[in-house]
Amino acid sequence: MRLNEYRIVWVLVLFDLPTETEKQRRNYLRFRKELLKDGFSMFQFSIYMRHCSSYENAKVHIKRVKNNLPPQGNIGILMITDKQFGMMEIYYGKEKIPTNPPPQQLELF
Repeated sequence: MRLNEYRIVWVLVLFDLPTETEKQRRNYLRFRKELLKDGFSMFQFSIYMRHCSSYENAKVHIKRVKNNLPPQGNIGILMITDKQFGMMEIYYGKEKIPTNPPPQQLELF
């Protein structure tokens, strides 16, 4: 099946983790490091996102996130289509910022 904006998905991980003790800070840093290692990039503080070429590929990355959940804190995982992501409006203050185009996908015939 050819890639299209309804089949391509974005996985967003939203989290609020405690950082009051040294152990909590280590857990936070480990969780963040694992997200980066798995190809996620920071969208905003405590919101990381990853572009996935299919729903099946997104499920693999969601499973990795679940395997690295810290013992404390709130974590949300959201999956949206590329079409939905493209309709997002981003502002810096009152100034609208143009959104970056999605990464190019290599398609082999």
